Amino acid sequence: MNKIYGSAAEALDGLLFDGMFIASGGFGLCGIPELLLDAIKQAGTKDLTFASNNAGVDDFGIGILLQTRQVKKMISSYVGENKEFMRQYLSGELELEFNPQGTLAERMRAGGAGIPGFYTKTGVGTQVAEGKEHKDFNGETYILETGMFADLSIVKAWKADETGNLIFRKAARNFNPPAATCGKVCVVEVEEIVPTGSLDPDHIHLPGVYVHRIVQGKHEKRIEQRTVRSRGDAQ
Repeated sequence: MNKIYGSAAEALDGLLFDGMFIASGGFGLCGIPELLLDAIKQAGTKDLTFASNNAGVDDFGIGILLQTRQVKKMISSYVGENKEFMRQYLSGELELEFNPQGTLAERMRAGGAGIPGFYTKTGVGTQVAEGKEHKDFNGETYILETGMFADLSIVKAWKADETGNLIFRKAARNFNPPAATCGKVCVVEVEEIVPTGSLDPDHIHLPGVYVHRIVQGKHEKRIEQRTVRSRGDAQ
């Protein structure tokens, strides 16, 4: 079965529909599936729900879909440096479900493992716990969180072999592995595709059984924040 496609648009062909739920990897501007996000923008798919740690910045990452009003709801850990994200949320134009980072990652991982729900102490006594089932274990209170089951997962990896085994590069690993597992279909963009059998099995971060489609492309590697220090400050 050939998993390799010639472009991001081809890799998403037949998968997109209005109102769908997409799990997206990345953290800030690190390891985000930028080619696939741009292809979704070009496709014009709307009323989307995105589960992602954040929405990038105004003109990069999921932020480009916020600009075009294609996103109806975000399931995220923080608003970050995205002014349009903040503006739409505060004005009531965008629905937002805040999740603690660890809870969001575990909801994705649980969905990928077929686990419908789990209990966690994170968020107990806060707004995060409102409306959720509470249960005591060994004298401690926990809240029930649900596993995440998305229509589509989009992630970015460093290398893939032809069967979809993936290697992520350093911090770009972040939310990508759990996001990849929780979708009915997983589409991956990579920097390099290598022949099957050329990857050391001990170095593979995500097995190809989770990956349905792969696209290779060139990526713009942005830095979200930069700190500048004068020579005088270094003395």
